[in-house]
Amino acid sequence: MQGTLELPEGTFLIRIASLSDIKQITEIYNQGIQDRIATLETNTKSVEEMIAWLKNRSSRHKVLVLEDAEKRIKGWASLNVFNARECYKGVADLSIYINREERNKKLGKHLLLALIQVAKEEEFYKMVLTTLAVNRTGHKLYYALGFTKVGTYVKQGMLDGKWIDVHVMEKFLLD
Repeated sequence: MQGTLELPEGTFLIRIASLSDIKQITEIYNQGIQDRIATLETNTKSVEEMIAWLKNRSSRHKVLVLEDAEKRIKGWASLNVFNARECYKGVADLSIYINREERNKKLGKHLLLALIQVAKEEEFYKMVLTTLAVNRTGHKLYYALGFTKVGTYVKQGMLDGKWIDVHVMEKFLLD
């Protein structure tokens, strides 16, 4: 999977991530943790932890990066195991993180569209995600690309001493 985008902001490449990308992937993920809008995770990750994360993925659970012409990664997205039980092998959980300086430039839309295509190629029939109730920008993106909200986990986790609700969303990939 590789594709080039020509956008008003410049030329971008979406491709499968490699170990050489892990430093930039880690920086972007840690921004998501620090900014408190994309994950309930509170401890930033080391490069070593993220190397293990990338190395221990199955071949179906791809990680994509979106990079500019200077090879700076602007965002990444991944297909993750939803549940290890065999009956759920057709369901992929997703993650998507955009560099904080690049948010709200529609890069996430292009990255998520590419991830949806990869999920179809890997024969997943459904994608799911959980998103913090406060992540309005993320919600707009997911709804625009055909995800539907199927429920809310009320007080699902604690973040900075406050209970946080988490929305559950899904998208069927079958035609």
